[in-house]
Amino acid sequence: MNEPFLGTLRPVEPRTLWPNEAADFTPWLAHPDNIKRLGEAIGLELEVEHTEVAVGPFASDILARESGTGSYVIIENQLNRTDHDHLGKSLTYAAALGAKTVVWVAPEFTDEHRKTLDWLNDNSIDELSFFGVQVELWVIDGSKPAVRFNVVSRPIELLRQAVVSAKTELTPTRRLQLEWWIAFREALLAAKALPRVQAARPQYWYDMAIGRSGFHLSATANVADSIIGVRVYMTKRYGGDAALKELLESRAEIEKEVGEPLLWDPNPEFSDKVILLPRKADIRIKDQWPENLKWMVDAVVRLRKVFGPRIKALQLESMGNGVSTVEADEGA
Repeated sequence: MNEPFLGTLRPVEPRTLWPNEAADFTPWLAHPDNIKRLGEAIGLELEVEHTEVAVGPFASDILARESGTGSYVIIENQLNRTDHDHLGKSLTYAAALGAKTVVWVAPEFTDEHRKTLDWLNDNSIDELSFFGVQVELWVIDGSKPAVRFNVVSRPIELLRQAVVSAKTELTPTRRLQLEWWIAFREALLAAKALPRVQAARPQYWYDMAIGRSGFHLSATANVADSIIGVRVYMTKRYGGDAALKELLESRAEIEKEVGEPLLWDPNPEFSDKVILLPRKADIRIKDQWPENLKWMVDAVVRLRKVFGPRIKALQLESMGNGVSTVEADEGA
């Protein structure tokens, strides 16, 4: 029996490809194709805003935004073993720039630094996240080097859900919503519907990225009115009015692709704009959860597929760097 021909996999020192961190590695990592690779590894959709952003006498390597929420992401990278200097700088940059996420990229993480990131994730509020990402280069025989992002530390969402449930005084409605979103999150994960899903919270909405800052999908569960739904949410500060008008021009085509009618701007008095796919459903009836959860996951997949490319293609002028929130117009 002939033995199969197999190559030999071996690691490559990162500095052979990127001799200088600031001049070579940072620009490479900030390229759209490569920031997308990093985002896929940690489960975030990232958009680079700037590199070498001044913070006092120092500079943050990469300032990015998480698509959909618009929240800032600090990416601190180095080409040597992790050290206290880069850890301190990354925390300083996050505080100064108001970032919700810190991504530390290095070829080698010490045990104490990995444990520090784990500790920060376990003891921070659930809006803050810390990722440790090991950058690796590999070749097979004489091949070109291939990059691998190996995530060594990330938030544990289920632990955060347990902390919220145990420590927060919840009304019966809020507790029911928390249970519903935990089940919805599990359904999203089982269906592999999204690259990343956030932690469940005791509120009537659950946001999901759609690939562009200021726009996102938002699932809703209104207990009082017995309605669930999935909406395309477009913030005013990122051109929500103009986006709605442009999308309305393709209304017939969009609804045909979605497979059912949508509610376009159901609350015109609100400054942020919404396109809603609703369903009559009472989440207090838990026997109906499997059917309703299946519908909601399917609605997310359909709306993301139909609206994602269209929203990315919109030519809009941002009105500012901030992002308005769901609560601003609709209340908690």
